Amino acid sequence: MAEPRITRIVGAVSLGSFRISAMIAGVQEDGTPVILGSGHRASQGIKRGFVTDMAAATYAVRDAVERAEKLAGTSVQAVTMAASGAGLTTRVDPIEIEIGGRRVEEDDLEQLLLAARDTLEPDGRMVLHATPACYFLDGADGIANPLGLHADRLGVDIHMVLAEGAPMRNLREAVQSAHLDVAALVASPLAAGLACLSPEERDMGVALVELGAQVTTVSVHASGALVDMVCIPAGSGDITDAIASGLGIRRHQAERLKCFHGSAIASPADHREMIPVNGPGDEQIGPIARGADDRNRISRADLVSTIVAELDRQGGDIARALEAMGYAGTGARHQRGQVVLTGGGAELTGLADYMQSALGRPVRIGKPPALKGLPEAHAAPGFSTLAGLILQVLEDSADIRFLSPRHGAAQRQSGIAGAIRVWRAMKEYF
Repeated sequence: MAEPRITRIVGAVSLGSFRISAMIAGVQEDGTPVILGSGHRASQGIKRGFVTDMAAATYAVRDAVERAEKLAGTSVQAVTMAASGAGLTTRVDPIEIEIGGRRVEEDDLEQLLLAARDTLEPDGRMVLHATPACYFLDGADGIANPLGLHADRLGVDIHMVLAEGAPMRNLREAVQSAHLDVAALVASPLAAGLACLSPEERDMGVALVELGAQVTTVSVHASGALVDMVCIPAGSGDITDAIASGLGIRRHQAERLKCFHGSAIASPADHREMIPVNGPGDEQIGPIARGADDRNRISRADLVSTIVAELDRQGGDIARALEAMGYAGTGARHQRGQVVLTGGGAELTGLADYMQSALGRPVRIGKPPALKGLPEAHAAPGFSTLAGLILQVLEDSADIRFLSPRHGAAQRQSGIAGAIRVWRAMKEYF
């Protein structure tokens, strides 16, 4: 049988502190995405999720997109881009309207959601997502669908994902200056969650830890929705810096040692294994590492101990973030809560075992799904957010900012309604 026809082309861009990557996909008639091309390059002009050099960031975006376009054999005019760091946070705002004691009808729900859309108050921050959560009638909350019920006042909680406005505008401008329109800004935990969490995990409750080079995003997903998040200004790049500083070597040498010889778990054989600091192409007369032998080799034990010392600090930050969001404690629901690690930092050998011990709960590594046409090299944790952006384009969003009359959002919010309700109960009783 012939392949279904591709009806539209979509693009995605992820601006990270380590690499900037782009992906182009075709959407077939049946809604299936097909990856046509992807490209990435070393990041420039981005630090801890903030643009620090507009010209350099724009050049890197354009270069990554052109590499993807060359492989795809087509060009894109608009892209969906990920937002990470830059003060990402969540908030729930309630809004009510009077309905005079009669039965709730579709027109009432539409009026309520339109009123909510018109009264969004982000306190100077940028609204990335705004979706209806729990409805409430005359103060009684936890109502998934109020249609047909009588009440004097009808209300709804609006769940928002917010970001600092100026940094987000800088990221958007870096893409627009590369001659691309920005179709949407998507919070990276949403995109990564779509890519590497199963529907069952997102329904039952799971913590997602996205380990970037300079930003780690910790988020909680329940009942199919993102319910809370914390951004930590540290990542795998700090491990690289700790190696470079501790051994007195160049950063690119430290990165190579981490990727090829590093581990989060020590082994008894590490003291006997000597590894070269200089890689292929390095000048043999380069810096001699501290504690190295006459051939500029260090013991693997020294490398692993440096990595583990930095992981201890970051693992503590992640544990405190989970506790602050209510994803910690002695209750049975918390004890079986899983943590999924993704992002480029999750590719470190032994990291899942280390985090399982450090956090005291099941941990696995999350990777992008097997999308049609996805290169094997990009089916790695470091590309989860990028693949998730493609999937996000295909999602039927209930965002009230794009609500139009007769939009029917009332029937599409029950998932996040359950998520907020469950999460509130977990934080209250555990």
